[in-house]
Amino acid sequence: MTSTTHSTPLGPTSPRPLPTPTPTGPPPTVPMTRDRDDDLAAVPAAVRSEWIKLRSLRSTPAILCLTIVIGVLLSWILATFVKTDPNTHEVFTVGQTFIFSTWLSSVLAIVMGTLLFTSEVQHGTLANAITSQPARWVIVAAKAMVGAGFGLVMGIAGMVAGFTGAVLGGLETGNTSGMAATALWGLLLTTLAPVFGLGVGMIIRHSAAAASTVLVWALVLENLIKSLAPPKLTRLMPFSAANGLLGIQSAGDTPATRAVALSRVHDALLFSGYSLAAIAVGTVLLYRRDTN
Repeated sequence: MTSTTHSTPLGPTSPRPLPTPTPTGPPPTVPMTRDRDDDLAAVPAAVRSEWIKLRSLRSTPAILCLTIVIGVLLSWILATFVKTDPNTHEVFTVGQTFIFSTWLSSVLAIVMGTLLFTSEVQHGTLANAITSQPARWVIVAAKAMVGAGFGLVMGIAGMVAGFTGAVLGGLETGNTSGMAATALWGLLLTTLAPVFGLGVGMIIRHSAAAASTVLVWALVLENLIKSLAPPKLTRLMPFSAANGLLGIQSAGDTPATRAVALSRVHDALLFSGYSLAAIAVGTVLLYRRDTN
């Protein structure tokens, strides 16, 4: 029996497919996004951070102590040496004098508000703050809330000090029916004052320049403008609104300015408008300027 063997003919073979290379590079990155809810959730942490910064400023206890000292001394001096109101020629009472130092407390609160921002620029920590919190409006909101809270504390401390100085000076209690309302309007002013100052500091960005601007305007320029401009115009200036909220008169007030004075509600809206405008301009500049 014969077996037959079949052989496969030799010839060119088809090439084998090459294996697909496995990628060895880093995986594709997904861009990180941040929505408004994330920014809102970051506000409490930003407030805590700003509170720590405020406590670390050496000027914070100094300004609070100065507020108390001014409150006591001013009321005591009025009770001991002045005794009568030079405008009405009536004897001062506790119900009147306890609020007088609040105007100076408000000026100090504005200066404190400027330092909330300018101190960061001065010490070079603003860039770090923005790096850790890219949503700059969160930083502004946190500073405004902390400043407003400290302004409220300053207002309470100044009024208590003013009341104490008036009592130590031996003044009569007088009519106290309007004290509560006057105190509330005054606390509204001292609460808004640091917010206004924060806006000024964000615009000027220099501690000495911002503080000097506030002091020169409040103590000199506004009274000078009152002596030159029409009363219907000067009543719209920021510290005229502050005087109206406290129910006091400034050195530049005249019978004409008192005749066209705004109500306390209008003065509150006016000063609030100045504060919001300053914050708005400062926030826009914070977004557009270099952090350094």
